[in-house]
Amino acid sequence: MIPLGAGRDLESTLGTTGILRGYATLSRAMREFLKSTWESLDREAWQRFFMAVAGLGLAFAAAVFSSVARERGNPVATSIFAITALCLALIVGLLTVPFLARRVAAARMKDAFDYELTREGIVYIVVLVIIAIAALNTANNLLWIVEAAMLAAIVVSGIGSAADLRRLELDVVVPKNAFARVPVQLRVNLVNPRLWMPAFSVKVFTPVDKKQQRRSWEWSKTEFVFPKKKRWLRMPDYTLSRRNPPPFQPPILTRPVYFTYVAAQNTAGTELEVAFPRRGHYSQGGFSIATRFPFSFLIKSRKVALERDLIVYPPLLEPDDFLDVLPMITGDFVSFMRGRGTELYRIREATPQDPGRFVDWKATAKTGQLKVREFTREDERRLRLVFDNPEPGRVSESAYEHAVSLAASLACHFNTENIDLSYAGSCYDGGLHLADFLRYLATIQPDSRDPQFLDALPVSQDYNVILTSRKPGSLPSALWHSSYVIYM
Repeated sequence: MIPLGAGRDLESTLGTTGILRGYATLSRAMREFLKSTWESLDREAWQRFFMAVAGLGLAFAAAVFSSVARERGNPVATSIFAITALCLALIVGLLTVPFLARRVAAARMKDAFDYELTREGIVYIVVLVIIAIAALNTANNLLWIVEAAMLAAIVVSGIGSAADLRRLELDVVVPKNAFARVPVQLRVNLVNPRLWMPAFSVKVFTPVDKKQQRRSWEWSKTEFVFPKKKRWLRMPDYTLSRRNPPPFQPPILTRPVYFTYVAAQNTAGTELEVAFPRRGHYSQGGFSIATRFPFSFLIKSRKVALERDLIVYPPLLEPDDFLDVLPMITGDFVSFMRGRGTELYRIREATPQDPGRFVDWKATAKTGQLKVREFTREDERRLRLVFDNPEPGRVSESAYEHAVSLAASLACHFNTENIDLSYAGSCYDGGLHLADFLRYLATIQPDSRDPQFLDALPVSQDYNVILTSRKPGSLPSALWHSSYVIYM
């Protein structure tokens, strides 16, 4: 039994230990909080802030000393202190104001507006100028009142349109992939998170960057050499050259979407059917929302940074387009794969090596000769689709695109059959999935990086369907005997 005093001492000790542990936990949490706060601080901004405070403090002190010197009648000291105060204020302004302006511009970039004058706005401005000229010539106060009302309408239009687009959010739901020339569904959602103000007459479209479409000039680093042959003098130099615009990137949203009304704290969405004419990688880095609200004087638009990517697979050929090729491929493939499966391949005459369980007694009775059934090897029905990418200029563009579409069509057809399908191609690093091969065909272009691809292709037990631009008879013999070749 523990004495009473000892129990109190033990309780006091345990209480003190709990307090110490709580204090240690609190201090650890405080240290973590201070550490995370210190790491998240914008040190450059705070450094500029303290420099500005110190500079303005010195400028204020110089201004005070200038006032004191002027009261004491010392013009030299007055001028020196005044110039010092102005120089310090100028230095603080040059070091601080541009930095803060850049930060504010970056923070408000998402709310930057573009303006486009409409025909209605042009007519309105012409009428406004005519009334202003008439008011100047006649000094009629009524005309000045009309002029002021029309100017106020322009101001109201600018404020209303800016408020209509403010804080609107956009979401464009794009499928991961699509086939060329086959319509797919895109969904455009416009979110209005404002508490009470609805959005009116908002259009979503793909912005056109006119600056990137124009050819511009740029300075590039070069080296000045004199004379050119002996190179006695070599100095860094710059040359001014024309910069070509980047290649045109086809957009994903090909036509605008119009929203008449979006209630506050609500989302409006619409589905859009889009068909892409060509295969390839479609990427769009942003969209624009615009409005003519309220008076249609201006089209005010705001860019929304929203990246969307879409892989467009090659267009699939109609069954009639490759119907002449498919039966021959299937026939050669079945002939290559005959064996001991369950699917009947043919009935033939028996040989001494054939087991008795494959004898077809009905065919034997009809013909009077011993017949056996021969089956395909369903457990080894392996097919490999090979695309030999030609060098640039070797085949025409139409023939190349037809070959790519034919490869995609054959891949989709045999993928639905009971076949172990694999793929191979020049610079192909995908897997055994159909989507990998279609993605490869979606972005492939004539290339000369792997001209000896078929020579290095290993021969396996797979039956090969090869699409190539080589001449007949140029394939390796081992590959030729186990392949069906389609020439581009």
